[in-house]
Amino acid sequence: MLVADLASFKSAADRLSTTQPNISSRIATLESSLKTVLMERDAGSVRLTEKGHELLGHARNVLSSVDEFVEAANGEAAFDGAVRLGVNEMVVHTWLRDFMRVFKARFPNVVIELSVDLSSKLETDLAERNIDLAFQSGPFARKASSERCLGVYPIIWVASPSTGLANKKTVSAQDLSDFPILTHARRTRPYEDVAAHFARWPKLKTRLVPSSNLSACLQMAIDGYGVAALLAPMVEREIANGQLIQVDYPWTPTALNFAARYDQSKSSSVVQSAAEIAHQCATKYYDSFQSTFKQSSATRLTDKKAS
Repeated sequence: MLVADLASFKSAADRLSTTQPNISSRIATLESSLKTVLMERDAGSVRLTEKGHELLGHARNVLSSVDEFVEAANGEAAFDGAVRLGVNEMVVHTWLRDFMRVFKARFPNVVIELSVDLSSKLETDLAERNIDLAFQSGPFARKASSERCLGVYPIIWVASPSTGLANKKTVSAQDLSDFPILTHARRTRPYEDVAAHFARWPKLKTRLVPSSNLSACLQMAIDGYGVAALLAPMVEREIANGQLIQVDYPWTPTALNFAARYDQSKSSSVVQSAAEIAHQCATKYYDSFQSTFKQSSATRLTDKKAS
């Protein structure tokens, strides 16, 4: 099925850690056994024949039934292999550790091959089947046949206390533009939102500093390099311990929705279970975050009125 999905013997061989001749030989043996041609081979490409397309769905059903049989006979501990998981930085900083712990307990013999990247790159990797499952933020340019909600998180303005912005009753665009504006990487929704917002004041000469590494962006904000627009969960601890203050600017970029995304028709039951585990872990974290965030927002509002 990998050859059909990837349209390449070489890509399938790389994925299965074997050789292209071995894959080709196994397909030829299968075709001989079935007495039918499943694939048409051209230079550098592979296409399913009409019969190949007809049998592909049956093959997926067989593998799904095998998974169910193994689970019924020996439980989830009987599964082995690997799940190629792609996540973005916000997930790493929040509930990924909880997910890994729960997944390992349920599937002790399945390895998670983890990659951390921008959501746009994860979406491409998922479409090209370089990963099996993505925990990423929207908006999504490509549809996935299955998604599980992982929460919607606000983006807030933060800065080092040394900027003096905490002492201002009203923070203006001019106040922010006095500092470099630290934000997400180019071609992301947060960056585009920030760029469009400050484009309304061309005379301010706002200096946008995009970063594909939000951890580095966070550290630059702590060091007073600039004012940052970051996802609220990523800066909870730094605000609580006084390294950062939340800046009361009346506009923020659009909140980001997160989802566990995969192709249901091409994914094993383990991948589907992983998505469900992610949903459960993310929901637990999200409920806790919402409570804390609302409480801290109410406290800041009270303090501001008092001052």
